[in-house]
Amino acid sequence: MNQRLLLPVVLTVLAAAAVHAADKAYAVRGMVLSVDAAKRTFVVSHEPIAGLMEAMAMPFEVRDARELQGLAAGAVVEFTLLIGDKAGYATGIKVRRYESVEQDPVTARRLGLLTRIAGGGAKPLDIGGRVPDFTLTDQTGQPVSFSALSGKVVALNFIYTRCALPQFCLRVTNHFGVLQKRFQRELGRDLVLLTVTFDPQRDTPAVLAKYAAQWKADPRTWRFLTGDVAAVRRVCALFGVEAFPDEGLMNHSLRTVLIDRKGTIVASIEGNQYTPEQLGDLVHTALKR
Repeated sequence: MNQRLLLPVVLTVLAAAAVHAADKAYAVRGMVLSVDAAKRTFVVSHEPIAGLMEAMAMPFEVRDARELQGLAAGAVVEFTLLIGDKAGYATGIKVRRYESVEQDPVTARRLGLLTRIAGGGAKPLDIGGRVPDFTLTDQTGQPVSFSALSGKVVALNFIYTRCALPQFCLRVTNHFGVLQKRFQRELGRDLVLLTVTFDPQRDTPAVLAKYAAQWKADPRTWRFLTGDVAAVRRVCALFGVEAFPDEGLMNHSLRTVLIDRKGTIVASIEGNQYTPEQLGDLVHTALKR
């Protein structure tokens, strides 16, 4: 290439490098609340950003809409926030897949996959899927049908009361305890919390009532659900929850699901690597829709 033609190219590259060198880079981690590919933005409930800001929910812009591909509400992400003199934008977005350091959920997920390969399990509902009706029994012994909750946002998680590891069932139940406090005015009217046991043979309504009392759960707005084994397994299968007996306890996966007023799944969160505040921000987003 002619030297005279090469010089402007070199100067342009050096100028661009100087601009990027002046940008400040910050590591960000949080939960996606919504994605707008047309506007090249996504809203994240993020953890404190060292040297920049406290934890909050806010929109971030990307330079290329392709960076948003594969993102959905409920995804836990990590990315770099670059801030220059005139604007800031997110880059290097990575979805942080749930990998427990404990064998418990990993074992359950593998066993569940083998079950489905063998033809013994149905494919779980995807985000955007419509939840079919089901009926289980709450901690007061009353039947609860999903169809009766139409018009309300539903937050749903899965536990068993004998879970011995605090970072699993105890943690996700505590997250709902935080939701119960944050959304006192919305509970019952616009929002319902459902916690389903995947150990129905031991978690009877009486056992669940005792467990729910530890969280001061109002049975009108936070229902702890059980039922016959077949009915519970069907509900677990709908949402991709795996649980298998293992020496008196259970190997199990972790799943928290958010369902909108029309009965459509808007978020399906695997694992426990998010904060109750982030889950609350996700619920708040669903309530505003």
